[in-house]
Amino acid sequence: MRKQRVANDYRSLQQAICQILEQADGGARFRTDHWTNDIGQGYTMVFREGDAIEKAAVNFSAVQGPVTENMRQALKIEQGEAYFASGISSIIHPRNPHVPIIHSNVRYFELSSGMAWFGGGIDLTPHYVDRKEAGWFHRELKTICDRFNTNYYPDFKTWADDYFYLKHRDETRGVGGIFFDHQLAADDLSFEQLFAFTKDLAQAYPRIYVELLNANRHKAFTEAEKQWQYLRRGRYVEFNLLYDRGTRFGLESNGRTESIFLSMPPQAAWEYDYQPPANSREEETLKLLKKRIDWASF
Repeated sequence: MRKQRVANDYRSLQQAICQILEQADGGARFRTDHWTNDIGQGYTMVFREGDAIEKAAVNFSAVQGPVTENMRQALKIEQGEAYFASGISSIIHPRNPHVPIIHSNVRYFELSSGMAWFGGGIDLTPHYVDRKEAGWFHRELKTICDRFNTNYYPDFKTWADDYFYLKHRDETRGVGGIFFDHQLAADDLSFEQLFAFTKDLAQAYPRIYVELLNANRHKAFTEAEKQWQYLRRGRYVEFNLLYDRGTRFGLESNGRTESIFLSMPPQAAWEYDYQPPANSREEETLKLLKKRIDWASF
């Protein structure tokens, strides 16, 4: 059965991701919280107060139930009275402001009507945008995408630009990445290709982050740079509460609240009408939080 196979493989990938992050950080271990409720079960893996990682979460869930009217509207479901969904979602908030935030998720959704699709992506939110690192990050994603379909990267990169966008701020959440949803698994061939693609992304996620973590974790930083990190985390909170589809789906499907809000940073800040100093790295970062930057060419 497809859905059981997806759930089993995603659960195994969750464990592998946690092991890699633990080894890379070297200072803490993930806490495992196995939960069950009337719609299914999941494993919430939480990492706190490591040497380089301040907070990380890697969630796995496999849930099913009736399609509510709110879900039907939010997900644009036309047919199907019941659903099954399984996926992995992860967020990492580092200690050092020179290390970026990263987010990833892969998911499978199946309706009783027979319709099924995959979604997911990886995106990067640097507190300070480093053009070279942003370029490397995008080229890594492009390489993965191109193995499956050369249209994936340009299409999913544009989708990420538009999705990870705070329209009330007129800025992107970070330097983007790739985002995709409702990729139909219409037959065995499309199912296998999309399933393999999501698994490749899940495997690449910790490898990509460990590279960025090790390059920046020991850099010196000032108190002012730490405060800037808190301000950027505040933007992250705004996006998750206002626009994030995963948050909305979790709440609409009566999901586990503690797991849904694990993406929030351990500490964030808001400052009224903050204006960065002229010609500062903070000002430069804000200028680079725009759509349609060809990061892969940097």
